[in-house]
Amino acid sequence: MTADLVGGLSDGAISQSLEEPSNTIWDQLWCVVGARESYARAIEAGAWAGFSCSLSSHDRGSRIRVIEALMSSRRAVITAVDSSDDDPAPMMLDLLLHETQHQGQLIRYVYGLGLEFPQSWKERWNL
Repeated sequence: MTADLVGGLSDGAISQSLEEPSNTIWDQLWCVVGARESYARAIEAGAWAGFSCSLSSHDRGSRIRVIEALMSSRRAVITAVDSSDDDPAPMMLDLLLHETQHQGQLIRYVYGLGLEFPQSWKERWNL
């Protein structure tokens, strides 16, 4: 769903922030990608191995690069879960809660910036 939201935004939109003290949409997306990548590594290792994100400051504002990272990190989580010998459910719940929190924040940004939601978000979150 997050890639669906990003796909409907412009490169300029993901660099926007709200007038109140806030970071940018890109910063929210950076954290989603980093959490997916970090939890995939943790599931593979059987323990938390620290946070890192493949998106860098060079990717800031690139909607296409964010979508690629979202899709790649999605595949990494699925691969880690499918190949795990341990029960990945506790880490998957943590990741789900983390991503849901960011989706709530992204809803705030989209409304606050007067941007449009894709149909998937309208249906999932009754927007």
